Amino acid sequence: MALNRDFVGRSYPPSAPYEVSRVKIREFATAIGDNNPLYRDKEAAQAAGHPDVIAPPTFPIVFSLQSGGEALADPGLGLNFAMVVHGEQRFEYVRPVVAGDELVTTATITDIRTAGSNELLTVRSDVTTVEGEPVCVTYNTIVERGGAA
Repeated sequence: MALNRDFVGRSYPPSAPYEVSRVKIREFATAIGDNNPLYRDKEAAQAAGHPDVIAPPTFPIVFSLQSGGEALADPGLGLNFAMVVHGEQRFEYVRPVVAGDELVTTATITDIRTAGSNELLTVRSDVTTVEGEPVCVTYNTIVERGGAA
């Protein structure tokens, strides 16, 4: 079953705010095995010019798919989750994510294309503070593997 290409360009409402905490940043850094003191020590982060600890570059994956998840779960899209695997992700930063940020994401389906027997779907999530300050943009590509009935 092919994905509904009419969904390309469709945006979804902003997510609920996600409050970034030092604890969540530390837990994420530990999970990925990164001992960078900027992710763990407020004084080290401040000495480097940041207001508080900063998050590792891939941290927004924790919350950026909140809004994107709504897009992927839209029944009209026709996505078969049983056949989905992660394709790729990338991040474009305006500034680092910092402990204390309250962030929202707005997701847009930017591309649906066929590659062999697979369907590739890309979701762009614009991450801003609740006040509207841009922080980063995430791009997540998922693959619906061929062979779905």
